[in-house]
Amino acid sequence: MITLRHPTGNAATDPSAVNYISASCRVTRYPALCVRCLSPYARSIQGNDQQLAKAAISVSLNNAKSTAAYVSKLSGSSGLKPSEYQAIKDCNNNMNNCVPSLNQSVQELGKMARFRGEKFEWHMSNVETWVSSALTNLNTCASGFSDGSMDGPVKDGVIRRMNYLAQLTSNALALVNRFALKHKAGTHMP
Repeated sequence: MITLRHPTGNAATDPSAVNYISASCRVTRYPALCVRCLSPYARSIQGNDQQLAKAAISVSLNNAKSTAAYVSKLSGSSGLKPSEYQAIKDCNNNMNNCVPSLNQSVQELGKMARFRGEKFEWHMSNVETWVSSALTNLNTCASGFSDGSMDGPVKDGVIRRMNYLAQLTSNALALVNRFALKHKAGTHMP
């Protein structure tokens, strides 16, 4: 069972808005994380599938930006093993692909209300592709540290951040797919 804490400040305290998020997050692989990360946006989401998907991608994007900065900073660290340096360099390239993919997704999803029919499906396909690509880049980064000779704090820090970001992005992709399916079925909210 998921326990919700009502966010403070500008966040919503409307139980129906939070319940909508909780119910929607059931389609994700990490529902508790989904609810925790999206509840602060309940007021702006207000039961709207498009806004929910956009918020989920935005959360992933914000975390991707901070993770990219972390990886970039690591790439300039001294004392790295050659294998760590190469893995971080590759990971930096992955993050330089991941952030723009998520950014494009947020921008595209923001325009979806303008599209109908085949145009909607084409633009929605772009969003799904970009979010999926971002997830692939995160998994590729993490797999670059699979070599046991890299065990230690550098690997642990990168893997921990990549796993968290991959969970956020996986949840975002599930909510994007949910929005697309509901729209196709004609049940999306305007």
